[in-house]
Amino acid sequence: MILVDAHLDLAYNALAYGRDLTLPLSAVRAQTAQQPAEGGIPTVCLPALQEAGVALAFATLFVPPANEKLAPAETSYAYRTPAEAHRLAMAQLDYYQRLADEQPNIRLVTDLPSLQAVLDSHQPGSATPPLLGLVLLMEGADPIRQPEEVEMWYERGLRLIGLAWDDTRYAAGAWRGGGGLSKEGYRLLDRMAEFGLIADLTHLSERARLEVMTYYPGAIVATHSNARALVPGERQLSDRQITLLAKREGVIGVVIYNRFLKAGHQKGDAKQLVSIDHVVAHVDHICQLLGSANHVGIGSDLDGGFGAADIPAEMDSVLDLGLIGDRLRAKGYTTADIANIMGENWLRLLQCAWAS
Repeated sequence: MILVDAHLDLAYNALAYGRDLTLPLSAVRAQTAQQPAEGGIPTVCLPALQEAGVALAFATLFVPPANEKLAPAETSYAYRTPAEAHRLAMAQLDYYQRLADEQPNIRLVTDLPSLQAVLDSHQPGSATPPLLGLVLLMEGADPIRQPEEVEMWYERGLRLIGLAWDDTRYAAGAWRGGGGLSKEGYRLLDRMAEFGLIADLTHLSERARLEVMTYYPGAIVATHSNARALVPGERQLSDRQITLLAKREGVIGVVIYNRFLKAGHQKGDAKQLVSIDHVVAHVDHICQLLGSANHVGIGSDLDGGFGAADIPAEMDSVLDLGLIGDRLRAKGYTTADIANIMGENWLRLLQCAWAS
């Protein structure tokens, strides 16, 4: 079974927190033990992803806008101008390129041949050791100083763009409510369509999501979003949004963060209050609403500003991703449906988007 994780902030954790993600997870944890707990107890590193059997990860270019709510390490790594956002995101892109150049088991995946090479390496009897493919995703589009720069980012390997994390000059985010796409946001979508980039709805405001789904002709996803029917709030997807996204042949990645898995749960609450059953509940809600398991996957965000203390009780790190498949099987999901949820849906979306 091919595992795909559609959202990891690898470069951000390496550059903002100083984590050496090429080390084993125990070493990464030892490395950060004497540092402030910003970002929490590490749950992700490159060897752990491979040991978990993850073949493909959507790896972000993420820099937060400066505001008073950010932790100290985040504040020092935040941007105040488009030029600063551009510089920081470029440094993250360079980080991924170095990984691909220096680590023989890492590949940047940008097209069908590079995707197929990764998949082939995971086949029984492959002469190539299993590879970890990274698909680059920009989370918040302010690093793109002008829509005309999309071509340059595309040539450097970027393949997905989320227009907002917090509010950007392109679109309103979900944290503050209200607002939609700006004129520049529509211009950015036009440029994205020219190069076949995939639009990520995650973090957009209610209005902005609907505007993207109405306007954008290309592939649309929500890489790390849960069901609002189970956890209220604009950050999650409403049933209407889930249905519309499925009609566009999109895929939704379920986030493995306790605050987004159980209503009323807050960061820092006892992790024993949340279980893998809560993950499965969000997956199952989407499947039952749509009548199939073809539009949901995993977008764990396991390194997204929280750590081992804020993921389900049975989980300690990315090494435990496979437990989700086990619980889906116990709930009665078929082998084919589990394979779709754990990775095949994301692979099919990329194959369709890149084939066109």
